[in-house]
Amino acid sequence: MPNLPDVVVWSIPAFALLTILEMISVRLHPDEEQAGYETKDAATSLTMGLGSLLFDFLWKFPIVAIYTAVYELTPVRVPVLWWTVALMLLAQDFFYYWSHRGHHVIRILWACHVVHHSSRKFNLTTALRQPWTSLTVWPFYVPLIAAGVHPAALAFCSSANLVYQFWIHTERIDKMPRWFEFVFNTPSHHRVHHASQGGYLDRNFGGILIVWDRLFGSFTPETERPVYGLTKNIDTYNPLKVATHEYVSIAKDLKAAAGWRERAGRVFRGPGWQPAVPSAETEAQSGSEAETKAERVVAKEGTETEEERAVAKTETVAKEETVAKAEAADETVVA
Repeated sequence: MPNLPDVVVWSIPAFALLTILEMISVRLHPDEEQAGYETKDAATSLTMGLGSLLFDFLWKFPIVAIYTAVYELTPVRVPVLWWTVALMLLAQDFFYYWSHRGHHVIRILWACHVVHHSSRKFNLTTALRQPWTSLTVWPFYVPLIAAGVHPAALAFCSSANLVYQFWIHTERIDKMPRWFEFVFNTPSHHRVHHASQGGYLDRNFGGILIVWDRLFGSFTPETERPVYGLTKNIDTYNPLKVATHEYVSIAKDLKAAAGWRERAGRVFRGPGWQPAVPSAETEAQSGSEAETKAERVVAKEGTETEEERAVAKTETVAKEETVAKAEAADETVVA
């Protein structure tokens, strides 16, 4: 097994130092247009971060078991060398983009990731506001394991990606040099990602690189001041509610759903999905069509009745003529 360091654990002192420096910067040089810090919000973010360490440790057991099984089944092996690690980081960042995007557009996945977006502040403690239900992430990286990447190497790359994203959760940095902004994810790009305005929603999913968003049409530059948080904020600092509120909402929607089609939509469609409700115009049109159809049926039944009457009358006249001819023939014979 590759002997690779736990990048997140080694970075904790740097996280603490940079967060303290940012707090001091905000206190000494406040900006009224920036979201800044709030004690309860920062405490909730820190609590969510500490909780995620515990829960990620628990989720690691089934995930490692699955990854190990896949790795043992594949005949391919990618050696851990300096240049292969660079390629693995690139590949992991690519799959991170799709995992991140998927966790925004599929509601049951969003229920996990919404935790990270639940703060109305945007500072370095926001980076620590991590979910406790990250068990939904592992399927996106199975192709890497199947391609011969060792599970430990994948864990290293995922940790490096997470550590990189720490520094981009700040308003104290405006823009990086143009070439850097074009290639890498930056505070400016990530502020857009955390904004709740319509034009900024579900944009800039990249982890280390922003080029994936440019390639796949999800990039939006920062042009106006972001408003952070959710489109419908949860108004709570309770860590348990922050971690589970969207799952509770899904359960309520499933209970109130009209059928299985709606239940599936509530789970697997986007977070804002609603079942189609017929408009008044559609209902009126449907009613008119139903009335027209009924009139046609009645008219058809009336037509068939007249035809039946005509046939019956013709048959009666024919019978009367036959009887009259028979009587005339009998009279002739008698005479």
